[in-house]
Amino acid sequence: MAALSTLGLARAADALEIAEMSRDLIEQGLTWSWTPARVQHSISGSDSSVVVARRDRRIAAFAIMHFGDDTAHLNLLAVAPDYRRQGLGRQLLDWLTATAIEAGVFRINLELRTQNEPARAFYESLGFDRVGVVQGYYQGREAALRMSRRLAKNQC
Repeated sequence: MAALSTLGLARAADALEIAEMSRDLIEQGLTWSWTPARVQHSISGSDSSVVVARRDRRIAAFAIMHFGDDTAHLNLLAVAPDYRRQGLGRQLLDWLTATAIEAGVFRINLELRTQNEPARAFYESLGFDRVGVVQGYYQGREAALRMSRRLAKNQC
């Protein structure tokens, strides 16, 4: 397996690959909402960061975070199946957490499918707490578990 190149911000040319990963890895069973245009909007937006990890010139993992004044929202995080359990998700979230702290953000929020036990365990291992369940969150079809993590200035 080739060595991981450095993590970096996504480029406009990455929008299609990220959108397809979202469709196939996150949005399965739902109507595709993170289209290339929507991903591109996040890549070029001043209030969001899209971070990727590449291996063999392909995107092995990505994360999209939106930044508000006091809180950030992790919109998406996915790791391709061949690259799971290698620390890529943690590295992406560490990058975004450091960025959030630098921006003066005090909390990161996210939602995930209530049935996604591996993701829930992953986020709990990173200090996220369960906040509640939102019925019909995913296109009125599926509930979401809402999680949150309070950030401290000396965390990273």
